[in-house]
Amino acid sequence: MRVSRLTVLVFSAFVLSGIQTWGHEVPRDTSFTRWSTYLHIRKKHPEAKLLPDTVPHGVRVDRNVAYTEIKDSPYDNRCLRADVFRPDNDSVYPALIMIHGGGWNSGDKTLQHPMAQRIASRGYVAIPVEYRLIPEALYPAGMHDIKTAVRWVRKNARNLGVDPDRIAVSGCSAGGQMAVLAGVTNGSARHEGDGEWGDVSSDVQAVIDMDGVSTFVSECNIADAIERLAVKGTLPISAVWLGGLYSDARDNWEEASAVNWVTSASAPVCVIKSGLPRYTDGVATLLSDYRSRGIYYEEHSIPVGLHAYWFFSPWAEQAIDIAVDYLDKVFKKAR
Repeated sequence: MRVSRLTVLVFSAFVLSGIQTWGHEVPRDTSFTRWSTYLHIRKKHPEAKLLPDTVPHGVRVDRNVAYTEIKDSPYDNRCLRADVFRPDNDSVYPALIMIHGGGWNSGDKTLQHPMAQRIASRGYVAIPVEYRLIPEALYPAGMHDIKTAVRWVRKNARNLGVDPDRIAVSGCSAGGQMAVLAGVTNGSARHEGDGEWGDVSSDVQAVIDMDGVSTFVSECNIADAIERLAVKGTLPISAVWLGGLYSDARDNWEEASAVNWVTSASAPVCVIKSGLPRYTDGVATLLSDYRSRGIYYEEHSIPVGLHAYWFFSPWAEQAIDIAVDYLDKVFKKAR
């Protein structure tokens, strides 16, 4: 089951509460931004400073490059777009496809720009991508978009100045969950979708997960969704995305949980955790499976009780250093 009747009802009420659009405009929730996050955390973390969104010298950017057109969309000429940050030369580099967070519901690719700019300056083609969120489509649409983005990068590697054999994916929060799922499911037809560039592999060679869960099917998560619906009359946002309670949308909950899909083909992974364990549910199980299979992984912690640490100095710089060091190990030092 992809979408339960219960979730259609809950989601319809959610849309009508303030993010519905008319005509052919794509519906969006724009509540989650770097600035809104700063306003929310500044009292508890007065030391936090937003990482500047400035393209550094030696980096060039192509913005809003269409990577696919969704043929069956109710929104006319619905293209999904990417921003491409890269060193300002004609050399070939590894690619990092970057997935923003926002609870599968809000946010956009610009949230990844400050990190993308800095990672590009250190020898990577950093590509924040758009994907379909809850107001437009539920799971698995957004996940299929990420697989399509990987295929697009590989198909257009020459034009992008990318090595097609060195493609990584990263994500923050909800984006981290999607990044891990994309990398764990290398070769999985079930997760592929039927988007464009179907003659090209969507396999990735490395994953970076910043505070993203690796499972939805933990006992506490299932119980929390049931209690939330009973007490508040609404589903947690993850359950909305997945199509309902676990009992209503079991296939989606299982399919979207990376811990269920580890194989010898799964990509190496680097996990960068905050000091808030609830955002990395399932990661210990995932890494245990990696260890038993001999797949390379790294696990790091940013010592702050703040989820969106990647928006703010001094923690964003720490995460970028960890991420680039990991990518260098996987992609550069062995060459």
